[in-house]
Amino acid sequence: MSFNIAELFDLDYWRQLLSVDVFSVPFFINILDILVVWYLVYKLIQMVQGTKAIQLFKGVVMFIAIRFLAEVIGLHTLSWLMDQVITYGVIAAIVIFQPEIRRGLEHLGRTTFFNPTKTEKDQGETMIQAFDKAIQYMSKRKIGALITIERNTGLEEYIETGISLDADITGELLINIFIPNTPLHDGAVIVRNGKIAVSSAYLPLSDSNMISKEYGTRHRAAVGVAEVSDALTIVVSEETGGVSLTLNNRLYTELTQEEYLKMLRDTLIVENTEKNRKNFFRSFLDELNKMSKGGK
Repeated sequence: MSFNIAELFDLDYWRQLLSVDVFSVPFFINILDILVVWYLVYKLIQMVQGTKAIQLFKGVVMFIAIRFLAEVIGLHTLSWLMDQVITYGVIAAIVIFQPEIRRGLEHLGRTTFFNPTKTEKDQGETMIQAFDKAIQYMSKRKIGALITIERNTGLEEYIETGISLDADITGELLINIFIPNTPLHDGAVIVRNGKIAVSSAYLPLSDSNMISKEYGTRHRAAVGVAEVSDALTIVVSEETGGVSLTLNNRLYTELTQEEYLKMLRDTLIVENTEKNRKNFFRSFLDELNKMSKGGK
């Protein structure tokens, strides 16, 4: 089929191209098909992230890449061998990773497609309830506490100073960490990705003269980390039992239960929900990037 450059300046040609090829039902069906596949792959990566199945996922990608290169280069024996590995490997994977597959199907069954952020909201609310339980217990007994929640700015340099836990967030665990004279009570707990990443971490102390002299090291550390990141930090005073929060380089002191719960929900649920809706495709690409780096 020959191409005539004069067609580029023909309005009838462009009108026909747009009406028949672009703004047509098959075109939009193809776009929908691609978006659905992207979404399914994204959810699959989310489900296997952090499980043994992620290694299988990386292995499958590697075998497919080898199979493709072998076919391009002309290595027919290697290509045939990769075909056999991929074909029978699927059956073996179903047997070996049956627990992960079952959990993934259960997770899929609980997903609300018309409200994809429902699960995230539930997880955020569960985390906030755990914080509230610990805060109320420690506040009444004047047990000092310092809890920093990582948001967009990474806190890796401070996480490296702590003792690794990688534990689920529960009120009981937070209370136990900050009980005086226990091995983990000194320093800060840092929360990352919905888990307690470390305890006994050291945060930068603020040199600001705006902080009242009545506040001690915990409050200065909370303000210090707020000055260098967008983290949200919870402080329970050992002297008064008062609850304070730092966020966006501001210190909010003597908060009531209602006040700090509202701040936690606004920051950890409402903002995260809006951010996740806006950054769906960015998150998908990030997951692929993490997976590719992990395989190197």
